[in-house]
Amino acid sequence: MTLLLAAGRTVITPGPGHPMGGYLAREGVATGVHDDLEATLVWLSSDDDPGVVWVTLDALAADVALTDALTAVVAAETGVPAERVLVCASHTHSGPDGWTGSIHPGLPAELEPELVGRLVDQVREAARQLCPHRTPVVARWNEGMAARIGANRHRHDGPHDGSVGVLTLHHLDGSAAAMLFDYASHPTVLGPDNLAWSADWPGVARRELAAHAPVVAFLQGAAGDASSRFVRRGRGYAEVTALGGLLAESITRLLPSGRAVDGPVRLTQTTLRLPYRALPSIPECRRLREGAELGWRKVLSGGENDPAVRVARTRYEGALMLSTLAAEGLVGEAEIPVTVVSLGEVAWLHTPFELFSSIALRIRAASPFAHTRVIGYTNGYFGYLPDHDAYRDGLYESYIALVEQGSADVVVDRCAELLHAHRERRAVVNTV
Repeated sequence: MTLLLAAGRTVITPGPGHPMGGYLAREGVATGVHDDLEATLVWLSSDDDPGVVWVTLDALAADVALTDALTAVVAAETGVPAERVLVCASHTHSGPDGWTGSIHPGLPAELEPELVGRLVDQVREAARQLCPHRTPVVARWNEGMAARIGANRHRHDGPHDGSVGVLTLHHLDGSAAAMLFDYASHPTVLGPDNLAWSADWPGVARRELAAHAPVVAFLQGAAGDASSRFVRRGRGYAEVTALGGLLAESITRLLPSGRAVDGPVRLTQTTLRLPYRALPSIPECRRLREGAELGWRKVLSGGENDPAVRVARTRYEGALMLSTLAAEGLVGEAEIPVTVVSLGEVAWLHTPFELFSSIALRIRAASPFAHTRVIGYTNGYFGYLPDHDAYRDGLYESYIALVEQGSADVVVDRCAELLHAHRERRAVVNTV
């Protein structure tokens, strides 16, 4: 079995004048560019199997509508079935709102069809270039702990998966062809006062790693409760450069110890049906909001960038968003796509959630694969998946989660089942 690769990238930076996504407190529209936003395509296949295409975007999210549009054009240009195309957002908070519109009832935003059309055309053109350039490659896997550019964003000793996974792909003459890496942390060094497009630290890491591969793609891990909040020394672009550079250095140090990975690229998908959450009453939301506002104002003297102030402010913002959620209501259940991709003893498990670190660590521990990477923000967006501690402590993410509180346990169990079924080549039935 010969592994085949085609990979490419394209700039997708919008012009100025468009609203930016990610921060409830942001005012104004984009006025310039710190660094370009990109889409990267990595297609791994073999002569007798279409394999998988990863489409990675410097975007806050890729909702179901955007995912459907992008998978359709990639499938049309490559011949890869649409269900084998994975659209993965980096979750940068310095990208446009207009690619998705509102991704949560508490985050108002307008869809901009012109921006969506331009993005789809750019990805279509990048996909068109792939087929003529499919070439045999060999794969190597690298995994280890990275420099501390991210951490639990609620407490210093909170759980965080600080590891990095790196797949490197090489032409048969040994020269580098592409790299796919993942790490778990919000790309939110740049705060709500930033009005320039930026991929944040993942973009810097990619550019630094370009010395080792001509195409470098990033997958965002279980970053629901992970960010640079307790790590960063500022909120400017200099700090973005510093943290992205540290991650690139960590990956560079791992490369010499990489091990060969063989076997076909395999993909298994299922759909989890999870009930939407029961929402508190409007008076209860008001009580939570007033309490959160009081807690925020008590710590304001520490300065807006103080971690304690950020925790308190986001709790207040979460209470505001919960009020909006309760007013609009949630009915029925969410259909959650979950996908496993494997190459030998390496498995990537993709979900559309912002998973908490503890949940990803449980999935990894239950996996039968030697190396399992848990990836979020894929093929849709269904908000946060908090752990039990988040509900106990009344954290921001627990206020605005869309699915029931016990959903984390269901997701862990079903993902473990999916990983085992995938490894054993058993049929998978969509689960409720």
